[in-house]
Amino acid sequence: MCDKKKPAIYCDTHCHFDMPAFKEDFDAAVQRAVDAGLEFVIIPALDCNTAKNALELARQRPDFFHIAVGIHPTYTAEVDPSCLNQLTSLAPQPGVVAIGEIGLDYYWDYATPDQQKSVLLPQLALASEFNLPLVIHNRDAEDDLGPILLKWQASLPAAHPLKTRPGVMHSYTGPQELAQELAEVGFYFGIGGPVTYKNGKDKQALVAMLPHEKILLETDSPYLPPHPHRGKRNEPAYIPLIAAKVGEIWGMSAEEVGRITTANAKRLFDIP
Repeated sequence: MCDKKKPAIYCDTHCHFDMPAFKEDFDAAVQRAVDAGLEFVIIPALDCNTAKNALELARQRPDFFHIAVGIHPTYTAEVDPSCLNQLTSLAPQPGVVAIGEIGLDYYWDYATPDQQKSVLLPQLALASEFNLPLVIHNRDAEDDLGPILLKWQASLPAAHPLKTRPGVMHSYTGPQELAQELAEVGFYFGIGGPVTYKNGKDKQALVAMLPHEKILLETDSPYLPPHPHRGKRNEPAYIPLIAAKVGEIWGMSAEEVGRITTANAKRLFDIP
């Protein structure tokens, strides 16, 4: 990998770098991320096939890529029944730092709530077994998902490694009251491009409300690019733009936000 043009102070905790959107310029996009000051990127899986693809990237660039393995809620209706068993063998692989992207999604109707829950619950157990924090997807499902997560965290023994760092709420869109409950039991919150939008007042209020030590930066690339790239493909090199907006809310520089949120990510995902 080429020399870094900026100190590595940032990270992207949620980037689908394995998607076809990066096929044509993957190496260049990785280099732009490095040049922008990113130390590492976490790639969350959507199912077993994407988990295997992401793991291959981690093997090629173990200094830069970390992986979350899991089954996305919108994939649960058509998931191969053997995939849950495969996750048991994928979870302990080198480079895997989380179980995700998992959760509930009631906005889309690709899977029923019961189908989604039947796949979510075994994955929570898998996280407990392998001491891997969760990467949680929620869309219009917080009334069900919030109690499930709070009950799961409460069930962990006091000495369990995940008791105080159970996972991250990716691109959180639920009520602030639930966010406070989740933060109080240790959950982190991924903040991405929408915090930079003119209509992103709810995201900005969340950043202002939560403790600094509970915030992570993410792009969700190739989706949800920050201003001024809205409408184009997102990529990890845009993390400093998100950090700058968070810094505006916190009253500090983007670089300070980068150092704080990268330390948070290392703590949550147990990355040296």
